[in-house]
Amino acid sequence: MRIIDRYILKSIITIFIGMVVTFAFLFILIDTFSNLQDFIAKKVSFETIAQYYISFLPMIIVNTSTMACLMSVLFTYSTLSSHNEIVAIRTSGMNFWQVTRPAIIFTLMVSAGVFLVNECFVPRSSLMNQEIRDAQIKVTLAEKAHGLPIIKDLSLYGLKRRLFFIDTFDPNTNVLNGISIIGHDRNQNMTEKIVALKGIWTGIAWKFLDCQITSYKSSLPNVPGEVKVYPEKLMDIKETPKDFLKQRLDVTAMNIRQLSEYIHRFSDSGAVKAINNLKVDLFQKIALPLRNIVIVLAGLPFVLVNSSKRKAATFASIGVALIISFIYYVLDAVGLALGKGGGLPDWICAFIAPLTFLIIGLTAIKTKF
Repeated sequence: MRIIDRYILKSIITIFIGMVVTFAFLFILIDTFSNLQDFIAKKVSFETIAQYYISFLPMIIVNTSTMACLMSVLFTYSTLSSHNEIVAIRTSGMNFWQVTRPAIIFTLMVSAGVFLVNECFVPRSSLMNQEIRDAQIKVTLAEKAHGLPIIKDLSLYGLKRRLFFIDTFDPNTNVLNGISIIGHDRNQNMTEKIVALKGIWTGIAWKFLDCQITSYKSSLPNVPGEVKVYPEKLMDIKETPKDFLKQRLDVTAMNIRQLSEYIHRFSDSGAVKAINNLKVDLFQKIALPLRNIVIVLAGLPFVLVNSSKRKAATFASIGVALIISFIYYVLDAVGLALGKGGGLPDWICAFIAPLTFLIIGLTAIKTKF
């Protein structure tokens, strides 16, 4: 590796580590203040609080790595520009790719690291964090006197080999909306399909409204048989609202392989909306490693051309990083919303932001260099 590459890479790594530590500290500080009443009410020990925030670290690294990577790269090259070092390097005959090679190599390494952390550590730490929060930190509904958030796209594999897909579940009123239930036998052949507009917990059993029950004969696997329609019907379902609240599917607690297997296993269940949303989440996980490299490529050309603005180099790099990150996350959120709303194919929506920024970055490089 060339001396200039080591010099640039050392600066980028130092700033990156400092940014990640700063972001982690700010996150823990803000979260501590927001949960302070719960800590006091539950008399949570310091050891439990430490375990709780240690379990947050993989998620913090994944969520802050993009901003930390972008700011460390842009700040380093802005500083080089302010001291005319970029001019000297360019004068020696090095092109854009040779000048930015340390940043691109570092960004690729960070992207690979983020992918491994997200796949190997985030699922486990997410479950650990949720268990600690539910068991030792979280104050009950009666204690807080506040409503719980509505759960969307709930999936549950329950008793009697039934797979539940629920559009929304309100744990405050114990009401289910958009219900699809698929029953299977020991050989995974479909035995029944239950579809209902709404389900209300009576305190003893579930009452389904606008319910349709389709039975399947064992002699003809997966071939629909008798169909019965009920304006309302008390259901023989053993799962209680507490079971739905406790066993909800958390996509962050699954890696690509687990989520892919889950989707494949229940792809023929008939719950089209829930399966589509899970596919969108799957492609988002696949596209995650591209985020760092495309954002850096989009930001570098705008920093390197501002070598004459020495005094404003630091503020320029921070401003460019904030603007690029904001636009990226907005575009990414719009794409995911369109995918989950059915406006775009599931495999396209997760790649809208990466592809857009890749095109912007390559166009800016070609135009300015």
